[in-house]
Amino acid sequence: MDALSGLLESPKARGAFLLKSVFSPPWGLRIEDRAPLSLVTMLHGSAWVLREGADPVRIAAGDVAVLRGPEPYTLVDDPSTPPGITVDTEQRCNTTGGEDVTEAMSLGVRTWGEPQRTGSTVMLSGTYQAPNEVGRRLLAGLPALLVQPASAARTPLIGMLAAEVDKEDIGQEIVLDRLLDLLLINVLRSWLIQPGTGAPLWFRAQSDPVVGRALRLLHERPSESWTVASLAASVGVSRAVLARRFTGLVGEPPMSYLTGWRLTLASELLRDPDLSVANIAQKVGYSGPFALSAAFKRERGVSPQEFRRGKRSEETLTTGSDGRTVVLEPEGVSGRRTPAR
Repeated sequence: MDALSGLLESPKARGAFLLKSVFSPPWGLRIEDRAPLSLVTMLHGSAWVLREGADPVRIAAGDVAVLRGPEPYTLVDDPSTPPGITVDTEQRCNTTGGEDVTEAMSLGVRTWGEPQRTGSTVMLSGTYQAPNEVGRRLLAGLPALLVQPASAARTPLIGMLAAEVDKEDIGQEIVLDRLLDLLLINVLRSWLIQPGTGAPLWFRAQSDPVVGRALRLLHERPSESWTVASLAASVGVSRAVLARRFTGLVGEPPMSYLTGWRLTLASELLRDPDLSVANIAQKVGYSGPFALSAAFKRERGVSPQEFRRGKRSEETLTTGSDGRTVVLEPEGVSGRRTPAR
């Protein structure tokens, strides 16, 4: 598995919040749900995305916007329109006067907005409710706002998601989760291959003949007892050359990168209740459960057992694009209420 495949394998929504919204101008929503990642696509009409300190960005029908939290943002029909409704951390919708309109504006299964259903704007949104559903390393490399234009989409996924969102068939939640994952991966692949888009260092490093090979080895064989010397020998360069080149291109030393990758894998495996911490430690390259627990606690702030139980802990990530520190909601914690389902 190459580095890109490994990171794009991370998005795995678990009961994602999905909603189709119907409006007629003027309309405006202030999103303050602190979600780690959300996707917004316009089925009809257009909208503007407003973020503090940034220029307004327009999204038209067929465009897909990926918004990295937890900072709030605003969706409006026009940049001059003040938001009339605020969405909070519980996905409750309140007017500027404090009235809860979550249920009053429900239009049925996962559909919300104006009662007449004739709005000229139809918007589909999907929200990942915990950072571990996307992957820490992937989140850290994303810009605050990423827009894939309709002309670059070339995918039936938007139509499929729109067709499924208001159904209540058996296994519907799983279907929606996987479609949301695929849509996100499609946007990310398109973004990463475009020149000049600010793709993270780990992606650009894959094309390097030395560092790219090293990355592939770490991803394919994370359980091996790697050292900088053994990794350098495997790619045919000296220890000093690999350390300097890897750090320069990836942004961190080889063993630091390996630790992050091992813990990413461990986070995935901890979702399986049938795997013990000892089993997981062996699979990801630690000598035993205590070694894994120490590394996990040091890097994530919680032990593997606490992570598995969904203990509340605040994660801090430093982005790879603009250097800002981003505080995310706790990993493993969900429980948002879903209006209008």
